[in-house]
Formats: sequence, C-alpha cells, structure tokens
Amino acid sequence: MAGAYLIGIVVMIVSSLVSWRLRSKFTEYSQVGLAVNLSGKEIAEKMLHDNGIYDVRVLSVEGQLTDHYNPADKTVNLSNDVYYGRSVAAAAVAAHECGHAVQHATAYSWLQFRSSMVPFLSIASSWMQWIILAGIFLLNTTPIPLAIGVALFAATTLFSFITLPVEYDASNRALAWIQRTGTVTPREHEMAADALKWAARTYVVAAIGSLATLLYYVSLLMGGRRSD
Repeated sequence: MAGAYLIGIVVMIVSSLVSWRLRSKFTEYSQVGLAVNLSGKEIAEKMLHDNGIYDVRVLSVEGQLTDHYNPADKTVNLSNDVYYGRSVAAAAVAAHECGHAVQHATAYSWLQFRSSMVPFLSIASSWMQWIILAGIFLLNTTPIPLAIGVALFAATTLFSFITLPVEYDASNRALAWIQRTGTVTPREHEMAADALKWAARTYVVAAIGSLATLLYYVSLLMGGRRSD
C-alpha cells in the first residue's frame, strides 16, 4: 500500500514537470513564425480538404491548450492562439487535431474503441468517486462497494491507455502531412515534432498516474479482504 502511495507522489511530480515543459515548449514555438505564413485555421482547413473531408468545421474556442476534435458534432476546436496564430506551435496543434478528424473519417479502430467507451464513462465518472469513498468506509463490513468502485476506475484507466495510440497516431498523421505538403521547413518540422512529443507525454503520464491510483485502490481492497 505504501509503495502504491509513493508511486502516486512520484507520478504527480513528473506530471507537473511534463506539463511545465509542454507549456514552455509551446510558448517557445509560438514565437517562431511559419515561412508559409498560414494561420492555424488555414492549415486545419487545408489538411481537412487534402484528406477529402468537407463536413468538419474549424472553430475558435477560449482558453490555452484547449484544442480538441469533437467527433459528435464534427468540429475541430482551436484555442485563439492556435486559430489565429501563424507559428510553428499553431501549425503543430492545428494539424494534430485534424489528425483526429482524419481518424474519424477513416474509421480508425482505436478512436472508435475510445469513442464507444465515452457514454459509459460519462455516467460512471459522476458516481465512481462516491462509490470508492463509500467502499473505503464500508470495507470492514463488506468489500462489494469498493470492488465496484475499483472496477469502474479500472475502466477509466483502460480509457487512458487506449488514448495513447489515438494521440500518437494523430501526431504522426499531422507531422507526415505538414512535411509532405511543404507546410513547414525541415527546421520547423523538427520544432513541431518536439512540441507534439511533449504533448503526447502528458497523456503517458496521465495513464501511468491512473494506473498507480488503480493499484492503490486494489491494494486497499485486497488488504481489506485479507483482514476478514
């Protein structure tokens, strides 16, 4: 149990460091203008059209690093800095989010699998922590509530790991496209790859963190069972 707790602390520290590094990289590459002088919006629309996708809208949303693709309404949502930006960072993020749109259009299996889990996890996440909390309090009486909570948390951990190939594949599609189409110079491509590498690492750390938390809950459950 102590080991799982220690791992959790280490993961939290690493997560903070990776998040800080990601923000610093995007700040750095946001200052590097693209030789082609295209905005994130223009790059996104070009990548979509080059892949034969004309039913996806490119929208601007508030916030920083709030960029995402929504398969439910087929929208590529770009933060203002990316939407209007004409930098290496803007190009990398815009192309990455369009990579998800291409995955959707081509029925990429890992994206389909992840999307199929969303309705269940949306409901489960609203109850999961309460069930786990109740399970911890009732552990000396019955292990059933905590076992249910652990099962629900295991599903969220699985979701975190399924997200990894989805994110890495979207980045690979983005980097291949911006290079193939001459959207970036070789030097700009290196920067874009570096930015997306750090973005992907946040998902890796999140998945490991989820696994560490799951192991902690499992250790509680197994410890309660041994004391029966």
